[in-house]
Amino acid sequence: MAAAAEPLVAEPPRPFRVAARRQETHDTWTLELAPVGGGPLDPSPGQFTMIYAFGVGEVPISVSGPPGEALVHTVRAVGPVTEAICSAEPGATVGIRGPLGNAWPIEEARGCDVVVVAGGIGLAPLRPVLYRALADREQYGRVVLLYGGRTPADLLYADELETWREAIDVDVTVDAADEAWNGKVGVVPKLIATAELDPATAHAFVCGPEIMMRFAAEALEERGVPAERIHVSLERDMRCGVGHCGHCQLGPTLICLDGPVYTWAEIERLLAVRSL
Repeated sequence: MAAAAEPLVAEPPRPFRVAARRQETHDTWTLELAPVGGGPLDPSPGQFTMIYAFGVGEVPISVSGPPGEALVHTVRAVGPVTEAICSAEPGATVGIRGPLGNAWPIEEARGCDVVVVAGGIGLAPLRPVLYRALADREQYGRVVLLYGGRTPADLLYADELETWREAIDVDVTVDAADEAWNGKVGVVPKLIATAELDPATAHAFVCGPEIMMRFAAEALEERGVPAERIHVSLERDMRCGVGHCGHCQLGPTLICLDGPVYTWAEIERLLAVRSL
């Protein structure tokens, strides 16, 4: 693994106005943010920003939207900071630092199959990969989305899932079904065994809980996809986003600087170390 990058200078947050806010699930919202002065950001798929809820705190959140004037984030309310961000009404202001981190290597997959494996909120960081592949659909082989949630009510982007089915292969499962659910039941790594893909060329992009990513990576390797073409995204213990605090250090790597995207070949051994 390459040596950790030099820490960045922590720039002050730029003000962004909440232009739109949409509830996705009972605890998750998508926010469209517009810069208050200055030009828009131009994040690459897989990068994140540090979102600051004034007077509350700051958290790293992956970009979940397509390129454009608006900066899009899908946020799950799991603590005081994310709760404050999710409750920000249109017209409210948040602070943004970034974009930070590296990107999904979607360009390397041109001419090849693309397999996106997402669990729960993990679909949000992978959504820009799907946007890129759909925008240049003829540049890629088969594009497959394998997505799982705890329940049908926890699935993100329900309308888009149906729209995406028109252009790519979409397979969805839930851990626990309700009476209205007619789809598959089970964990998302189980979908990999029957997915249509060419392991000789496929590039896999995986995001979700760490245990899910481990089982997904193992299932992809069983299908013949090499670890060097399996990419995962981590957000372990990130605090500052610029390599100063050291909270996200994992062995020789700082996730906020060297990641959050790694190949499975790079990170498999390190993920055996428990987060404190």
